[in-house]
Amino acid sequence: MTDAVLEPALTSYPPGGDVRAVALVLPGGRADSFDASESTHLSALRMRPIARSLGRAGRSRGLAVLQLRYRYRGWNGLEMSPVADAQWALRGVRERHGDVPVVLIGHSMGGRTALRVAGDESVHGVVALAPWLPDGEPVEQLCGREVCIAHGSLDRVTSARASRRFADRAERVAKRVDYVSVRGDAHAMLLRAPTWHRLTTRFTLQMLG
Repeated sequence: MTDAVLEPALTSYPPGGDVRAVALVLPGGRADSFDASESTHLSALRMRPIARSLGRAGRSRGLAVLQLRYRYRGWNGLEMSPVADAQWALRGVRERHGDVPVVLIGHSMGGRTALRVAGDESVHGVVALAPWLPDGEPVEQLCGREVCIAHGSLDRVTSARASRRFADRAERVAKRVDYVSVRGDAHAMLLRAPTWHRLTTRFTLQMLG
């Protein structure tokens, strides 16, 4: 582990007026790495168009979009490094904006992180894109939440079947679970990028009412 003291950070896409809701964007990462996370990593760069798309669509509704930069690139086993960072971000949302509804949007490791912290009192829903979901991931924290899980049919990095199994288990506790198969796309969500952007924006705004 590095000896440097690292801190998470947020990039903000604010609305024109008062903030009435927040979309928190969580990028992917690696299974194991204590290297510092950078905003120039491909996993972070991939989520910027999604964050901008959300910002444009939600600006008139008072939607602020925040993209999280983790301290470390990895999940790191029992450390679950990005979970603490996401919890930090959610506390910051409450401190700055009060009790506004939050939707979490996560890709790959970020999808796993979003689903793990969905029990936070501010979270209304989760959009998990090509999430990394090992068998045995908990679902109890999704009680009363709305969830959309989307996975590319050509993904060879994370498992669409594992996502489907997780969605089936989550249906027992969540308010709503939608599973979407994005035909003809892989883990990076580049072959059908507009489809992912539209899907994310539609479900996020639906979850916020």
